[in-house]
Amino acid sequence: MCSVTVGPRSHPSPYAAFDRAQWRALAAGQDLPLDAAQLEELASLGDRIDLHEVNTVYLPLARLLALHVTASRRLWAAQSEFLGASTAKVPFVIAVAGSVAVGKSTTARLLQALLAAQPDTPRVDLVTTDGFLHPNAVLEARGQLGRKGFPETYDRRALLRFLADVKSGRGEVSAPLYSHQSYDVLPDRRQLVDSPDVLVLEGLNVLQAGSRTDGRVPEVFLSDFFDFSVYVDAAEADVEQWYVERFHALRRTAFQDEAAYFHRFADLTDEEATQTARGIWAGTNGPNLRTNIAPTRSRARLVLQKASDHSVRKVLLRKL
Repeated sequence: MCSVTVGPRSHPSPYAAFDRAQWRALAAGQDLPLDAAQLEELASLGDRIDLHEVNTVYLPLARLLALHVTASRRLWAAQSEFLGASTAKVPFVIAVAGSVAVGKSTTARLLQALLAAQPDTPRVDLVTTDGFLHPNAVLEARGQLGRKGFPETYDRRALLRFLADVKSGRGEVSAPLYSHQSYDVLPDRRQLVDSPDVLVLEGLNVLQAGSRTDGRVPEVFLSDFFDFSVYVDAAEADVEQWYVERFHALRRTAFQDEAAYFHRFADLTDEEATQTARGIWAGTNGPNLRTNIAPTRSRARLVLQKASDHSVRKVLLRKL
């Protein structure tokens, strides 16, 4: 079933590769617990996806993740029996990483919906790392506002504490919330996470090893708290084009709101909007992808490789 080539000239890989047909067959006969209207609500602006793609890619992925969750519970039960003491089962944490505009938010929301439809994982929470960005006032004071999304613009200590609390079994852990409309962290607004069965954590740099200001390697990584990780991948040229298309769509919608942070872009001509979007990509999103995000791809347990039409053409699954 796996498409990895075996032979004297093959290059050993830690991943098993599946094409679309092979991957879809893994969920043959499974019912899709979504309809077109529900999918439209889950998809991010500009992310072209349909029910066929969900059946082909995301339903098998949800089934695989459900198997991992079940196996994790069995291991917990066996360890508790061995130790003669039972501790509370902590949430199964799934990380979803990838570039701006690559579709990771849609992937995360789909996984939340599909896993919540499983009988053994009725409580699935989704947290984005956007809420852990430093407020704009802090970034402006540090001269980092133009680098928003780079690792140093996040409160990584707060994010580590949040994950440590979740994986320690604490109830009612909270995460800060972020508004894309105001382009800032929302003061005095938090998301409550109260012992879910599964927690999906979505963000640009969640798979990065990280570093400290003194240059030393940190003792704890975000990935230390992950049970599974997904990287949404695509060629940079395609992702840049998707970003430009999304910028145009936002210019016609969200940017029209006078209260929006990017309202100043609402009256740009099509040519000006394209130039502005490509300038933002060249100055911020592209360098962040190449320097910080793409190098973490090899740390993921599973990689979804997208083609220029947004469809996933190959799935890479790390071998056990």
